[in-house]
Amino acid sequence: MNRYDLTDEQWARLEPLLPPQKPWTGRPNEDHRRIINGILWILRTGAPWPDLPERYGPVGTVSSRYYRWRKKGIWERIFAQLQSQADTDNDLDWSIHFVDSTVIRAHQHAAGAKGGTQKRRLSVVVRVASRPS
Repeated sequence: MNRYDLTDEQWARLEPLLPPQKPWTGRPNEDHRRIINGILWILRTGAPWPDLPERYGPVGTVSSRYYRWRKKGIWERIFAQLQSQADTDNDLDWSIHFVDSTVIRAHQHAAGAKGGTQKRRLSVVVRVASRPS
């Protein structure tokens, strides 16, 4: 196990919340634990997918699992259930666990950009409205 991979305790809590390892039809999936560790590595480091270490499996497998589960809402369901479990166990202090958007900085180029539809220049309108020569 690598330094930031899921511990056995974390995995025991997460495993029952995941889709079945073996689908109804077709080949069995790659090991969920290895794939999730790869996804967590990408999210933690901010590295692009091609830089994923080989120990986590093929890049295409890890990234497609991440995007498929995101599209199906599996990640949202997992996080909601983990949060519910933690709240039931009184492991959450709601007075300090929150997200405040005022601390999230926008990129320097995000401010002042022109938005919406842009007006056509008069010369373009005149050229379109005039007869062909």
